[in-house]
Amino acid sequence: MNKIRWNPADRPAMNIKENKGVTYLTYPALEELSGFVHAFSTRLGGVSEGIYSSMNLSFTRGDDENSVMENYRRLAEAVGFSVENIVTSDQTHTANVCVITEADRGNGITKPRPYTDVDGMITNVPGLVLATFYADCVPLYFIDPVRKAIGLSHSGWRGTAAHIGAVTVRRMQEEYGSLPEDIYGAIGPSICQECYEVSEDVILEFQKTFPEQSWRDLFYRKENGKYQLNLWEANRQIMLEAGLIEEHISLPGLCTCCNPEFLFSHRASRGKRGNLGAFLGII
Repeated sequence: MNKIRWNPADRPAMNIKENKGVTYLTYPALEELSGFVHAFSTRLGGVSEGIYSSMNLSFTRGDDENSVMENYRRLAEAVGFSVENIVTSDQTHTANVCVITEADRGNGITKPRPYTDVDGMITNVPGLVLATFYADCVPLYFIDPVRKAIGLSHSGWRGTAAHIGAVTVRRMQEEYGSLPEDIYGAIGPSICQECYEVSEDVILEFQKTFPEQSWRDLFYRKENGKYQLNLWEANRQIMLEAGLIEEHISLPGLCTCCNPEFLFSHRASRGKRGNLGAFLGII
């Protein structure tokens, strides 16, 4: 495998951990919060083969179902939670955030999901582990150590334009009484601005939902009429506008597209890939 490319260069923003043959990522700031477990998977440590090699966590991309389940088992054992406690999303690039309860334990893993079109989830139930899935889109982690509540949301360009991060914080406020200034947020490994070329129609959606003074930090136009879009900065701004304080926000410094041997990337593989997973639970 090639050397991991960090952004900024040679300044790792996440911890690379290896346990029981499985490699995964964590955030230093979130590890300091007791009572929670979190991780972001890599391609390393699973049993899937070919384009899914090796830690693919998608049941819907053509991989062998038994291999995917074994990947979940290996990852859960390495990180320190039970597969049976996972609750998965049904991602369709919405800004829908679902309240997860005890009845949802195992959704998408040990039993079918009873919901559709769910890109974000929140819970305060001890033992549950929320899981969302990626191959360039942005994972958003939220932990309220005061109210012992969490949120995990999938934010592609559509979810980012719709401010799903702010929706997640608002739902945590409504359901659990969370105060934004108490919440720790983390932006997960995803495509960086240098790799993310988009067309003008995408930029027009961002111009509708972000103030004009922020545009220069979010995107720039190239001579070919395309734009380079910064989803990390967009989601950082969303977290700040939702009331999180700067010191409580962690950035990934790790681009999926820059590291296609280490992380799955839809763009780098031209769609021939598995899925990564973000995991967040209450112990």
